[in-house]
Amino acid sequence: MDEREVVTCFLRNEGRVLLARRSDDAGSYPGQWGAITGYLTPERGAPPDDPETAARREIREETGLEDVALVRQGEPFAVEDADRGTRWRVHPFLFETETRGIDPNWELPEYEWIHATAIRRRETVPDLWRSYDRVRPTVGTVAADDEHGSAWISLRALEVLRDEAALAADFETVAAVARELLAARPSMAVVETRINRVMSAAGVAPGDVEAAAREEIASAVEADRVAAAVAADRIEGARVCTLSRSGTVQTALERADPDAVLIAESRPGGEGIDVAESLAGDFEVTLTSDAALAGRLAEFDADAVVVGADTILPDGRVLNKVGTHGLALAAAAHDLPCYAVAAADKITPDTEVDVEQAPTTLYEGDADVVVANPLFETTPPDRWTGICTDEGMLDADDVSDIAARHRSHRQW
Repeated sequence: MDEREVVTCFLRNEGRVLLARRSDDAGSYPGQWGAITGYLTPERGAPPDDPETAARREIREETGLEDVALVRQGEPFAVEDADRGTRWRVHPFLFETETRGIDPNWELPEYEWIHATAIRRRETVPDLWRSYDRVRPTVGTVAADDEHGSAWISLRALEVLRDEAALAADFETVAAVARELLAARPSMAVVETRINRVMSAAGVAPGDVEAAAREEIASAVEADRVAAAVAADRIEGARVCTLSRSGTVQTALERADPDAVLIAESRPGGEGIDVAESLAGDFEVTLTSDAALAGRLAEFDADAVVVGADTILPDGRVLNKVGTHGLALAAAAHDLPCYAVAAADKITPDTEVDVEQAPTTLYEGDADVVVANPLFETTPPDRWTGICTDEGMLDADDVSDIAARHRSHRQW
């Protein structure tokens, strides 16, 4: 039996993946739906590429996309096609792309951005769902993610619920997954809000949950986009200071076209460094240390401070990456407007939330000291000029009303 090694690459954008119908002239599986695929060895007799290099080559050649981010590489597996006399060794990949605009080559005469569960209802190349299953998000990846903001993580949680609902035989199985997702990130209210809304809106059939999750993914993407637009109106053309990573803040900055951006490195984790690099091609960007940030506001000549929010409590306190409270105090000292930006789904009914501790060790000595190394902290409501959301600019009273609404979704 002929043995060939191939890559299968899923491209994801805003909760959907790219599925393409293979050309009728394709050498294998013409007319069937698949992801982006190709051989590790482009030509027989040539030395094979490593799997990731091959994956990126195929994405570039078949879609024209260069700037895609690797999310996950799955364990390879074998697929035997007795009719073709071929044993395929499949290397599955999942990449994130910021655009759905592709330039397909002749191999992809038709393509769609679909919810991944639709793979199970299409005529696809062999074992396409098995490839996706090896790279899709799970409760474990949601719990372990320390690189992304809570809005991004909430989309992954909704994808987990959608996918598991498509596989489940009964509602209780899906409900158990929902409860695991709620427990995975207890400090991220947006995960709870969105999962609870799906479960309270769905019926008792797993298919109802899958459908509700698909709708919630679309609503979540739009909510984050509108919240970013509300913030962008306040900082357009300004010199803006921020910290940590927030996809909603980054979208706001892209819309606002600020004159310059000052950003802290954002320890522990240092995600501010990655954000600075991603913004550097579009704006004048200054990266500084967390300790120096407050003192740099005057020299930078900042016009406004804008940060994300992981959770907003009913009284208007904002839970966000450690360093936020200090930056808000510095903004007040310099008489600068200070905005938090987030979808209203980040408002929690709870008056207190768990604060995650940093996974890194702050002190390993033998002295009898108490170590506090939080990832997040709360900033009081009077430190905010306003909270920019998809429901407009909110004050503490508005937040309290929305918190009550979110509390009603817990009854599923």
